[in-house]
Amino acid sequence: MKITLKIWRQKNKGDKGSFKEYKLDHVSPDMSFLEMLDVLNNELIVKGEESVAFDHDCREGICGMCSLYINGRPHGPQQTTTCQLHMRTFSDGETITIEPWRAKAFPVIKDLIVDRGAFDRIQQAGGYVSVNTGGVPDANVIPIPKKVADEAFDSAACIGCGACVAACKNASAMLFVSAKVSQLALLPQGKPERKERVEKMVAQMDAEGFGACTNTGACEAECPKAISLSNIARMNREYYGASFTSYEVVAKGED
Repeated sequence: MKITLKIWRQKNKGDKGSFKEYKLDHVSPDMSFLEMLDVLNNELIVKGEESVAFDHDCREGICGMCSLYINGRPHGPQQTTTCQLHMRTFSDGETITIEPWRAKAFPVIKDLIVDRGAFDRIQQAGGYVSVNTGGVPDANVIPIPKKVADEAFDSAACIGCGACVAACKNASAMLFVSAKVSQLALLPQGKPERKERVEKMVAQMDAEGFGACTNTGACEAECPKAISLSNIARMNREYYGASFTSYEVVAKGED
């Protein structure tokens, strides 16, 4: 395959950045997208040029590091991670445009790498269980309905890649945050801190500069792990319930 690549090059956060065009003449259809970028970087290094910086780690669709905006879609034309996207998805002679995530809360570090530390700070704000839950009981000791356990597991499948933010016209992080809230709020171990958790995580999300959710649904459509939009509705219920309770406590204190 012969392909043309239009890749965003940016030295650092303060640099204006621009697209630069590259051509590859011998691309195997069986290559993954990241392997194709490896080939490009090898050619650039041989020529004495600076290689393209991009994020990757496991290359197995698990870690969520391979966050690229490809031809106007997060992770490319298929609902999968970039590392699991193969070049046979594209046509011979096609021009492929590659950009970093575009969001205020995800500033560009270099080229195609963005700083997703905002997600970490949201997690640190409340995405954990700190109460003493005792030792690990047998699996069948705590009765959890299978439907609830399945929903918690599906929510926990979120890999924090940020595709939801990149897909959203408002750069909202609601799908990510709601998945992290849901995976704990649904299970007995997470219930004691559920109100404090959702208030802190939503407050941190707003502080990071993410946009508001308008229920367009692009986040769910592009999520490589198919995280359900229903998590956002659950998080809203959790948040409003916590807010009303907090207000009642404050009101009683003032009386």
